[in-house]
Amino acid sequence: MTEIDEIRAQDFSQLVAPLRGELHAHCYRMLGSVHDADDALQDALLRAWRALDGFEGRSTLRSWLYRIATNSCLDQIGRRGRRAMPVDLGPSSDHAVVGDVPLTDVAWLSPYPDARYEQREAVELAFVAALQHLPGNQRAALLLFEVLGFSAAEIATWMDTSTASVNSALQRARATVAEKVPPRDEHPAADARAREAVAAYASALEQGDVELLLSLLTEDVTWSMPPLPHWYRGRSAVAEFATTIAFACGSWRHVPTSANGHPAVASYLRRPDDDVHRAWSLDVLTLRGDLVAELTAFIGVEHFEAFGLPDTLP
Repeated sequence: MTEIDEIRAQDFSQLVAPLRGELHAHCYRMLGSVHDADDALQDALLRAWRALDGFEGRSTLRSWLYRIATNSCLDQIGRRGRRAMPVDLGPSSDHAVVGDVPLTDVAWLSPYPDARYEQREAVELAFVAALQHLPGNQRAALLLFEVLGFSAAEIATWMDTSTASVNSALQRARATVAEKVPPRDEHPAADARAREAVAAYASALEQGDVELLLSLLTEDVTWSMPPLPHWYRGRSAVAEFATTIAFACGSWRHVPTSANGHPAVASYLRRPDDDVHRAWSLDVLTLRGDLVAELTAFIGVEHFEAFGLPDTLP
């Protein structure tokens, strides 16, 4: 790289720096994976840098970068398909499945660290999971129009199609998302109550207190643990899983955090033959009013780095 190229690269980095966060969140919504979003954003910025001489200012830098990032994501979708959740694979289990084996041949949805650039509903788990059921063009049209506010005419130009085709894609996408995403809670828990729910959830697991756990849950609560394929619906099934498996694993410790616009806890497990608590899962709590309606425990130490969390606790 020549000195001129270095100066040009530095200027470009400064130009895009204010937009990196929102572009990364867009890539995550498109792809359902922090790792894939990292790759897509890196690819998009490289494409943009190489094409910078051709940027003539007929659009804003922001819209130009969104066009490039969207195309990078569509390329990834074409190669890798969609991300899944356990609920996509089959019905819930009535009884605790001992020895449940992770499915490594499934591309799983991953949690997203909250970003100050985003409205809460734009990264909620149910919404991002629903997007994964859309073809790439519908996914892109819905996000660019509904979340980011670009016009159908702009989107049509970016995607090399007609405005009528974009409007048709939007109509189909809205119908699918409305079917997959439950109605928004009109009375969400206040931040203080959400923190109390997180603290009580952590205390219930650490103390093995099933009664406390059940007092936090709705009757139709679900508990899923990707990459484990089995999931549970209803307080009795969740209680059996908790007492049979979760409480019997070892000693738990928790660190409060947030993910996808929801309260969350990082769960650390110390098994009987170990002397430290090791990163186990990132547990996302979806609240309905003051109660937990969904528990999604993303198992794997790989999730902790994105949240700035340690691998172990002393």
